[in-house]
Amino acid sequence: MAPELRTGHAALALRASLNALIRGFFAQRGVVEVETPILSAAGNTEPNIEGFATEFAGPVTAGSRERFLRTSPEYPLKRLLAAGFGDCYELGRVFRNGEAGRSHNPEFTMLEWYRVGWDHRRIALETAQLVRAALTLAQRDATVNSVGYRDWFRNGIGIDPFVAQEDELRASLHGHAIRAADLTRDDWLDLIVTHRLQPALPRDAITIVYDFPASQGSLAKIRATQPPVAERFEVYLGHRELANGYHELNDAKEQRARFDRENARRLARGQRELPIDDNLLSVLDRLPDCAGVALGVDRLLMDLLGSDDIRDVLAFPFAQA
Repeated sequence: MAPELRTGHAALALRASLNALIRGFFAQRGVVEVETPILSAAGNTEPNIEGFATEFAGPVTAGSRERFLRTSPEYPLKRLLAAGFGDCYELGRVFRNGEAGRSHNPEFTMLEWYRVGWDHRRIALETAQLVRAALTLAQRDATVNSVGYRDWFRNGIGIDPFVAQEDELRASLHGHAIRAADLTRDDWLDLIVTHRLQPALPRDAITIVYDFPASQGSLAKIRATQPPVAERFEVYLGHRELANGYHELNDAKEQRARFDRENARRLARGQRELPIDDNLLSVLDRLPDCAGVALGVDRLLMDLLGSDDIRDVLAFPFAQA
């Protein structure tokens, strides 16, 4: 006998209501919904993200036979922007290979949008507005707080993340069971966020963290301050990370170098080197000044439902798919 539907009908209705709210939110602002390819000839070179690959069995004239299920719609959306399309968004499924369970599902719903002429601080505030609008579906609201990444660390654990030595970062995680082998400095910073700073965020607030270390903005503009910062932000609802965005890099030469560095790190970790998106790089110099953000819709639904298990907001989780 097939397993029963895990998710209640109310959760599925809530997803439909949230989708409608998202579309209404952007329609009011003149941001156009688009659809872009789910299968791509390019992979995501980010070492901490693994994709799914498949093979096209049709005519060789159709292009690359190996195709990757998208881990986000970012690259084709930027190609639309470079062609002059203007503000746009996509609400759809993305795929990441790896963990399945309470916190992750290998296929999930992502909302990604771009605003021409905006920077990361401005689109971060719009992200908070969208989250507040979504909270009305659960008869809730939240305050909005903003903090720089550097001050977040200084105020939270008394460490300057831009200059602290790796030993100091490690010491701040004393008492946590962490396998230290092969961890980079950025890995230690991320662990401090997940183990120390994120759990201390106020539950009833939306928190915007902005201006990350330059090494943590693979698709972001780098502002030449001392030290330089990546014009990147993250949005948290309570303790849960919801969104990640950038003031977008529009320098093809620099972006290619970053992709190459990421592939080099993949090889050093024993991962495969992935084909980079030459279609994106060929037009990236024409990308207008813009900001973009990706938001995890399932995570937002979990918060609206008061659940800590992603399977509660999916009609059929991975094990039942």
